[in-house]
Amino acid sequence: MREPIAALVRQEGWRAEGAAARVHYEGGNDRYAVEFYADSVRVLYWSVPTDDDEGGTAMPVPRDGVPDPLRRRVREDLDEAGIDAEVERREL
Repeated sequence: MREPIAALVRQEGWRAEGAAARVHYEGGNDRYAVEFYADSVRVLYWSVPTDDDEGGTAMPVPRDGVPDPLRRRVREDLDEAGIDAEVERREL
């Protein structure tokens, strides 16, 4: 496992998936999946259907559509894992 992925997995809720690490967050009626890709050093956000929306599909979310508290939490997790938190702001 790549070191950045292994370091993120030590953070609460993160799990490894190959060359990526993923965590899920819920707040109110919103559910997000956050993915960090070690090879491209990028963070992606996905809107994930809630239990009430069984037929829904996960969709990518632009950073300006992600709640600030979630983005701050992701930057804190990256920093705690020894990854430059500024990568959270990188666009694709």
